[in-house]
Amino acid sequence: MDDRTYTAEAEPGETVTVAGWVHEIRDLGGIAFLILRDTTGKIQVKFEKDEMDDDLVDTGLGVHRESVVAVTGDVEEEPRAPTGVEITPDSLDVVAEADPELPLDPSGKVDADLSTRLDNRTLDLRKDEVQAIFAIRAEVLRSVREAFRNLDATEINTPKIVATGTEGGTELFPITYFGQEAFMNQSPQLFKQLMVGSGLERVFEIGPIFRAEEHNTPRHLNEATSIDFESAFYDHTEAMDACETIVKAAYEGVAENCQDELEALDLDEEFEAPAGDFPRLTYEEAIERINATGELDEQLVWGDDLPTEGEHALGQDVGEHYFITDWPSEIKPFYIKDHDDDEQLSTGFDMMHPTMELVSGGQREHRYDHLVEGFEQQGLDPEQFDYYTKMFKYGMPPHAGWGLGGERLVMTMLGLGNIREAVLFPRDRQRLSP
Repeated sequence: MDDRTYTAEAEPGETVTVAGWVHEIRDLGGIAFLILRDTTGKIQVKFEKDEMDDDLVDTGLGVHRESVVAVTGDVEEEPRAPTGVEITPDSLDVVAEADPELPLDPSGKVDADLSTRLDNRTLDLRKDEVQAIFAIRAEVLRSVREAFRNLDATEINTPKIVATGTEGGTELFPITYFGQEAFMNQSPQLFKQLMVGSGLERVFEIGPIFRAEEHNTPRHLNEATSIDFESAFYDHTEAMDACETIVKAAYEGVAENCQDELEALDLDEEFEAPAGDFPRLTYEEAIERINATGELDEQLVWGDDLPTEGEHALGQDVGEHYFITDWPSEIKPFYIKDHDDDEQLSTGFDMMHPTMELVSGGQREHRYDHLVEGFEQQGLDPEQFDYYTKMFKYGMPPHAGWGLGGERLVMTMLGLGNIREAVLFPRDRQRLSP
């Protein structure tokens, strides 16, 4: 519609055409109001029944909620209206009639459970607070892209259909690829490492990853968005510096550009970007602090992975974003480099929100012989990864990087109760549609 005016731009004294959804109809007897909603907000359309054409009144007041309509009329100042103005219509066209039986209430006056909301995501997204989540998610991605470019990183796109899994194991989704077995990629890890061996040196990617996890929890997905970074001539400490920069940039972008959305989520007064450096605890310090909380039935010992309840106890103790460094080599992937002075200690790190893990990273093993040995130690066949390992024969620089869960970042930033709230169309063990 070339002549369409957005509701937020309608000014008193103008004649405009606005188009959007019927949010609500209020019939007060001799006067009635239709509240029209578009992407910029809502506007009141006034029907004075005795002074208007009967057909216009009948059409305007007979249309079902959530129908799409176009209204042309004069804009007048009205302090009692929700936005301070209202439209007296000359015409109202029903562009698309909505079924009167809606599967959920987009006004939010009647709650719906998450499953119903996800089954009807298009309707669910008509609610201000749901739209706010995805506007904030978009700002997070914009901000981190800008921050990556400020780090002189080049954006790349790597394959999502692969011949071998990044980490092997049972978390692979197999597919048939022209008669061959292939898999949905678990991570861009191997490809981004190959890129730092090229002339690009420093790269990032924001894209989907796929994991056939059996978990069915509020924080796990089978298709997720990974925010990845890798840089040549970085060690693990420099990679952590970059990680901290990116996470802070995401928060700062939201704080600066999403005040209306934060207000819709009732977060405008409490939201703030992290200040100061993120604490860095060694793995040994982490298990000591978890044990000291007394929250676990059994004390953790060296080599244990951190259970969820242990992460929560440590997160409450630390109270802010933090890193866990110097993990045991045996519980980190084959491509993580060990410390030069202690082969039992890896350069791997995790970056944590007080409620959950957000990032896994480390310095990578860039020496061919050590890399192949790592494959064999973890029961993987190096020959299946020849496309990857052979490039380490041709001059692979030291490098480090990490992967950040995009949905987990948004979930923890906004305090969402379920990670599916941060995904338009989630994929988990039960959900393949819509």
